[in-house]
Amino acid sequence: MEDRLLVLNKDADTVSYIDPDTGETTATVETNVNPHEVAVSPDGTHAYVTCSLGGSLEVLDNEVPEVIDRFEHDLFDFPHGLAVRESADELWLASTYSSQVFVFDIADSAAIELLEVFPTYQDKSHMVTFSPDEKRAFVANIGSDNVTVIDADERRIVGDPPVGEGPEGIGVDPETGEVLVANQDDGRLSVIDPETLKDANTALLGETPIRVVLSPDGRYALVPNRESNDVSVIDTEHVRDGERRPWEVARIPVGIWPGGTVFSPDGDRAFVANNKTNDVSVIDIDAFEELERFDAGIHPDGIAYRSG
Repeated sequence: MEDRLLVLNKDADTVSYIDPDTGETTATVETNVNPHEVAVSPDGTHAYVTCSLGGSLEVLDNEVPEVIDRFEHDLFDFPHGLAVRESADELWLASTYSSQVFVFDIADSAAIELLEVFPTYQDKSHMVTFSPDEKRAFVANIGSDNVTVIDADERRIVGDPPVGEGPEGIGVDPETGEVLVANQDDGRLSVIDPETLKDANTALLGETPIRVVLSPDGRYALVPNRESNDVSVIDTEHVRDGERRPWEVARIPVGIWPGGTVFSPDGDRAFVANNKTNDVSVIDIDAFEELERFDAGIHPDGIAYRSG
């Protein structure tokens, strides 16, 4: 296999497979309506795509590439956020308007099997991620301004710590376990202590921040700011007033309405899907600058990196 970016084009109902070095689109795959988020299987052979307005989860064979399976459910109401729990061979999915969490078995990456469905009891559960040891899951709830914390083995809710207004993007520092949450309605980053589950710190971001993506080494988090058309760079090791706390150290102009963001495996570059300019910004992490843009389809958003 060769390295590829998988870019979801929401208004074209397609996935673009893009060479991350040349920007060439090597394949385009049709999906169900409105593909939003994508996750790649641990072995890289398959991808999982939520088609939010189509009410489905699709399985793609990355080697062909093509859609090979489609899952639908009565409780799918804008299925959205995805995260792979590699230690348990599981795929977790958050269905936004039903506020349900779905857990799938992906031991056979080509054939998903539903294991469990349970509610968060919150409003608009949108994105999901895991602690570094994958013992806990964290779900950002846009409508209730909090994060649901779940014991991933027992499927048991252990807390719903409040954050800022309209939390959407969520990521976990792989070193400290701190949970970083982008609050789109107040333009702030909330930092949740993994032990106390309290809001430990905050930082200013741009206008309408919607994702939080950590670099492989955990040093930087990138937060695309949808309405200011830039990406905040958060230094997770920044020291401010004698205290180590995540803080914005740069803001990188990109295309219009940046959304889905992903790092290359070596952490040297990042890729940001720009919804309104139909392209992908390539960011140099050392220089904190945009290098170039790759063409994508109509309204690109969700993005993933498949390593060869």
